[in-house]
Amino acid sequence: MTVELLLSSQADDQLISAFFRQSQGQWRSERRYYTLPGGEVKEVNSLLTIRFLEQGDADLIELARLHGLADETAMTCGAAVSWESENSASGRVESKGSTLFGVIGSVLYRDRGFATSKPITAGFYFTNPDTLCLRTEYKGSVFEEELKLVGDKYRTRQTIISRAGEQLMIGQYLEKRLA
Repeated sequence: MTVELLLSSQADDQLISAFFRQSQGQWRSERRYYTLPGGEVKEVNSLLTIRFLEQGDADLIELARLHGLADETAMTCGAAVSWESENSASGRVESKGSTLFGVIGSVLYRDRGFATSKPITAGFYFTNPDTLCLRTEYKGSVFEEELKLVGDKYRTRQTIISRAGEQLMIGQYLEKRLA
């Protein structure tokens, strides 16, 4: 490994670890999904709980097993996220679940994707210490996501979902820290 790659990997580890630590807690997420090109809008409110995972955590070891990694303790950190979402207009429960994130270098391992229950990976980078960008590809779709910490009480997120070069959906989120 070259010195540049080693330094870049260490910087990624420090940035993602700090980002996950700062995201730990409970959040209320107000989400708006725009279906393209028609522009149908769907609004969803979610309660998120985020827990930071240290290297060697049992959840990270399980995630490494799901991905078939030879070194089950290679993930330097991660996060466990659970949510319960309801439709803003009807109050009906939209979804409830959880997902795990783990990091090796500039790769984010997940136990499931946005549109699949199978394990996936995403590439990530930071535009600054408070802005995490992800790119995930599977089943012919591309998911580009930006998560931005705004002080210690807010996060914004934007997700763009594309297929065959055509944007299908934009999700915009304002997340407010509850605890």
